[in-house]
Amino acid sequence: MPLLTVQHKSSQLQTYPSMTARKILFLVLDGISDRPCPELAGKTPLQAAKKPNLDAFTREGVCGIMDTIAPGVRPGSDTAHLALLGYDPRTWYTGRGPLECEGTGIRMEPGMIGFRCNYATLSTDGCITDRRAGRIHDTTALSAAIQSGVDLSTSGVEFFLRSGAGHRAALAFRGKGLGHCVSSNDPKKEGVPPLTIRAVKQTQKDKKTAVICTEFVKQSIAILADHPINRDRVKQGLSPANVVLMRGAGEMGHFEPFATKYGISGSVISAASLIAGIGTAVGLHRVHVDGITGSQDSNLAGKITAAQEELRSQDFVLVNIKGADESGHDGLARQKTTFIEKIDAAISPLRTLQDTIIVICADHSTPCTVKDHSADPVPVVIWGEGVRTDEVIRFDENSCAQGGLNRIPGSSLLLIALDLINRSRKYGA
Repeated sequence: MPLLTVQHKSSQLQTYPSMTARKILFLVLDGISDRPCPELAGKTPLQAAKKPNLDAFTREGVCGIMDTIAPGVRPGSDTAHLALLGYDPRTWYTGRGPLECEGTGIRMEPGMIGFRCNYATLSTDGCITDRRAGRIHDTTALSAAIQSGVDLSTSGVEFFLRSGAGHRAALAFRGKGLGHCVSSNDPKKEGVPPLTIRAVKQTQKDKKTAVICTEFVKQSIAILADHPINRDRVKQGLSPANVVLMRGAGEMGHFEPFATKYGISGSVISAASLIAGIGTAVGLHRVHVDGITGSQDSNLAGKITAAQEELRSQDFVLVNIKGADESGHDGLARQKTTFIEKIDAAISPLRTLQDTIIVICADHSTPCTVKDHSADPVPVVIWGEGVRTDEVIRFDENSCAQGGLNRIPGSSLLLIALDLINRSRKYGA
């Protein structure tokens, strides 16, 4: 095979086989993008972090910034990942609830109603004191108790409750005459009572769903109040997980399968049930990895090893790494910086990955000063055989903005990667 000699931005000559890669790895660093942080002397966590591997990919790749949805639009993690997979959320978005349900293992059929849920803490005076129940790590037994104890049979509806990572869970209803236009019982703040779930549209379907939701919450509170796990948490001075907060209602639709849309196979690796749910909803194979949590203590090395294994048999792998987003929501800039350095160490084995286009990006910005998602564009780098390089040498928000990709929409990213592995479809004759 002929060899191609390339001079990279490191000013070192490197020789590669002249070939086209056959695989794509998407490494989505959830919420990693930020704004200048006062505690980091005006730097972003990406600018402050020591990240030799991310910077090496940047030196050897092509960079840009990306509006996952569109300029000025704050992406949700759900709409962002749909866009990254090439499913325009303005067409395909079903609401977050059904996708969370898919990710927790509930097989969602078209027409089922899904919710994303939090286990939270309800005080004796009826107020929410912790929306995440002390960031409880495992609620499997609590969900099982509700599943076996709540009775909605008189409504003619089946329900499915499954735990996700940490305090998260998902709830689905299956039955006739259900609507998804209902409000949430989550007040989105602490020190106030849960809200009453109501029909947003005054249709019989939505009214029926609102009544069922209210009954579900009532019965589940009674079950959780005396559960052994919560009794033990109270004894230990921890916040009990004694109420389920429901939001993000949606009706499950039908997605064009990923393999049909692009002609390639794929897998998804994520602790976040939402991301895994999006993957399974479009037909990606979900890969289980022990010890992944979606938090700071996640098994990052396990994710990277699993991705390498999946690339042996799959054309495309999406890996979501969540912990930096958590730090952004909590406003912890130094913690976010430290976690970026942990990510950088974990991805070291990918530096020798062959026959693969590696795409590294965020799904959205989660600035520590905002403690929520923002519309700031995110950095992106594409690395691998056949990639045109540019002059950028550091992976951060400002540096990548100078790169050869310029500013792109999220819906273009997979198409660019497909073209680099010679799997894109010609437009025109």
